This record gives sequence, C-alpha cells and structure tokens, in this order.
Amino acid sequence: MKNSENGLQKKGRVDIDRDILLSIINLATKEINGVDSLTNCELSIFRKMSKSKSEGVTIKFDINGVLNVDVYIIVHIGYSVPDVAYRVQENIKNSLNSMVGIKPGKINVHVSGVNCDEATE
Repeated sequence: MKNSENGLQKKGRVDIDRDILLSIINLATKEINGVDSLTNCELSIFRKMSKSKSEGVTIKFDINGVLNVDVYIIVHIGYSVPDVAYRVQENIKNSLNSMVGIKPGKINVHVSGVNCDEATE
C-alpha cells in the first residue's frame, strides 16, 4: 500500500519458523521417486538424538541471509544417483520459492547409501 502523503511504500516483516523450512525441505525430498529415505548418519551425535522434522536435513543462513541446505538421503536401487540428486535439488528450490518465497543459495544433496531391498518400493 502506498502512503498518500509522501508516496512511500510501507513494508512489513515476515518471520518463518525453522521447523516450517525443515518440513518443506523434508517433504520436497521425499516426493522424488528414487529417494528411499532421509538419514541422519552423516550428522552429529546431538542431531541424531533429536527427534524432529530435521531428520536428514540441515539448514544454515550465511552472512548475507542466504539459505543453504544440506540433505542426506538413501537412494533406492535401480535409480540414477545423479538424476535423483538433481531432482531433489530442483524440487527443494521450487518448493521453498513457491511456499515461502525464499530462493535458496546452495542445496547440497549427500547420498549416504543405496537401499538394495526390493520390497521397500
């Protein structure tokens, strides 16, 4: 809205809870065919013990306020690892942009393993 007296536009501030960002990233990752699961195997012992929406996901804001994402996944056997990783990156980027208007900086996908169990699909 424009202020009619001086023509200035008033801007507000939106705060987004960290758990919401983690949930969006978690869901965007799990939507991709070939992702068997998210894993905490590469995370610190403290992060492994916490039961939260951050399973397999870490987020950090850099000095400039840019969101950087690290996702740790296990890929299902029979899928191309580079293809799955690329689709995870794109889906996270699109989900964050469309749901909360954030354009993330780096999205690092760490493939921690391959699940060879045919019965899980």
